[in-house]
Amino acid sequence: MTLLGRVRYGLLDRALERGLLPDPLLRSGSRWGARSRLRHEGRGGVEAQEQRLGALVETMRRGPIAESVGRANEQHYELPVEFFELFLGPRLKYSSGWWGPGVGDLAAAEEAMLALSCERAGIEDGMSVLDLGCGWGSMSLWICERYPRATVVAVSNSASQRAWIESVRDRRGFRDRLTVVTADVNSLAPTRRFDRVVSIEMFEHMRNWEALLARIAGWLEPGGQLFVHVFSHRRLAYEFAGTWAADRFFTAGRMPSHELLLRFQRDLEVRESWAVSGTHYARTLAAWLERLDAHSDRARAVLGSAVGERRAARALAGWRLFLLSTEQLWGWHNGEEWMVSHYLLAPR
Repeated sequence: MTLLGRVRYGLLDRALERGLLPDPLLRSGSRWGARSRLRHEGRGGVEAQEQRLGALVETMRRGPIAESVGRANEQHYELPVEFFELFLGPRLKYSSGWWGPGVGDLAAAEEAMLALSCERAGIEDGMSVLDLGCGWGSMSLWICERYPRATVVAVSNSASQRAWIESVRDRRGFRDRLTVVTADVNSLAPTRRFDRVVSIEMFEHMRNWEALLARIAGWLEPGGQLFVHVFSHRRLAYEFAGTWAADRFFTAGRMPSHELLLRFQRDLEVRESWAVSGTHYARTLAAWLERLDAHSDRARAVLGSAVGERRAARALAGWRLFLLSTEQLWGWHNGEEWMVSHYLLAPR
């Protein structure tokens, strides 16, 4: 980030900390940011867009599978789990819910998306499953509950997430069917193969998709498949670098386009794909923000224990802006720009 960018974002942090920016102004600014992003990524027309996409794909075929792994932990995963319990749903699903017909609250939206993902992944009882980038174990624990003969290996790069999942696993009696591993995906080397690999909102943090997919292909049993859930834009793929959100929450991350994964089919090919309206994520983010505001005093105290009392107010204000701004992004044009993409892949 440039010196000017650091100064601007520092001023933004201080204004947020002091409560100088009301929510209507933050929402307006977030919508301006969405328009600016679309103009910037769409500049030059389709020919220029295709050239930039080609350059991005070539970059994503080089280098490590993941960059700045430690920063992801610092920005999200090594904060106390109690902080996330204050605003996520009961299953601590840190990804989009599904707000279909009859779904009226966050808990139901979590359940609905977990059920939909398992259906699209083709998970059946008795299967062996690798949950790659498992978060707080929402998918792994769901599978253990709903498929009593299935076995799951859950992988996260966060030691605190592993400890939390193991505590829940042991209370629920899944110790013999759920193994939790702390690992950097760059060096992950499972000692067994799986009927299904599932990855929920992890690929956005990865750089070298080709190398990652090649490894996953080697982790699958004959007939095995990979299910991927990513947030996405319907036509534009781009790096997050140089923005406030990238610096605070998504270092080394990128926004995939809905068709980006189709550029990486050397080892695994896309058998099916689905587009999920951005309205589902916008409603999820709005629900998270509402819960965070309802528990703001406790959230500030928990953050204070992690980052220090002097920084707690700024940290909480930053999280509010993160949730508020991304709600505006995924709600843009009634969910027809930024969205969620699902894919089912199998070895060639």
